[in-house]
Amino acid sequence: MRKRTAHRWRLSITLVIAVFVAFGTFWLLQLLNRGEEDMLADKRLNEPDYIIEQFSVVRMTKEGKPSYIVSGDKLVHRPIDDASEIDKPMVRNLSSTHPPMDMTAERARVDENNTRVQLKGNVKIDRAAQGKSPAMQMTTQALTVYPDEDRMETDQPVQIVQGGATATGAGMKANNATRQVSLNGRGRIVYPPPQTK
Repeated sequence: MRKRTAHRWRLSITLVIAVFVAFGTFWLLQLLNRGEEDMLADKRLNEPDYIIEQFSVVRMTKEGKPSYIVSGDKLVHRPIDDASEIDKPMVRNLSSTHPPMDMTAERARVDENNTRVQLKGNVKIDRAAQGKSPAMQMTTQALTVYPDEDRMETDQPVQIVQGGATATGAGMKANNATRQVSLNGRGRIVYPPPQTK
């Protein structure tokens, strides 16, 4: 009789352990499946919600006048961070008080509620001559532009050519509204020789 009771206890303990292992395995599988679903949901959130080829967008001022145009070969918008990526971007400043300025690059990212444009790869800026102010060209590898504030900055080497003078620096901050440019690091300015009459 004691052998049967001991045998039943061992069998009961073995069954209880087996049930706990089965529930533990089921719980672990549920966690893994939920983790996969969350990863897939995150991946879907990062997928573009729209793609536009050969686009052009005009940003208006508060007074209803054109402020600047952003165009490019392709725009990809991602809802996860409400940012847009642009291939071959071109930004044109349309200020009525300053000469027009064109900015081009290989790619760009527009974020922070469309108030920041990060240009990357062969960034070039061309500002037309106006009055006594000669034309200006600038080149760098990366440039952050705040179009609504009419300012830009870079921590990359930059070269500016204006009216025959060349300025270089290890970085730059520029405010087009106030016409102030600040070169970082060891800057260098080369003026052309004076014209003889």
